[in-house]
Amino acid sequence: MFKNIKYDIDSIMKNDPAARNRLEVFLLYPSIHAVINHRIANFFYKRKMFFLARLVSQLSRHFTGIEIHPGAKIGKGLFIDHGMGVVIGETAEIGDNVIMYHGVTLGGTGKNKGKRHPTVGNNVTIGSGAKVLGPITLGDNSKIGANAVVLKDIPANYTAVGIPAKLVGHED
Repeated sequence: MFKNIKYDIDSIMKNDPAARNRLEVFLLYPSIHAVINHRIANFFYKRKMFFLARLVSQLSRHFTGIEIHPGAKIGKGLFIDHGMGVVIGETAEIGDNVIMYHGVTLGGTGKNKGKRHPTVGNNVTIGSGAKVLGPITLGDNSKIGANAVVLKDIPANYTAVGIPAKLVGHED
């Protein structure tokens, strides 16, 4: 667990030019608090201790402004810049080294059972206010523009913007 926390702090230091030192990040950044609390909540969730899992996640939401369902799967190095208003649903899966800005929603589109939230690949950047909805996939190294509404899969190495989101660029 401590190696993961160190990795997460290093990711923030790498991606946030305002981060002055690791102690400041650990003590003052809501992103790191939300991720640590999510790992605790997820521990309880996997052991079917749902009340404790939700209690931890709701307390974390209260203090950080970041709502992560205990059932979500999150890789290492997630950086949620500013964080306020981020919502990550129960069946969401997030890869490694993902950057999200404030107001991002990884949500569902209805009352379907089973997988109903997005899968986010590795090294993905999701701009502020973006809504990524349904059981879709954002491929590795993709970028989602601010305030985009993504309702379809985005291939690896592509950039998508707009409402609804459209592909506008590709990086090799």
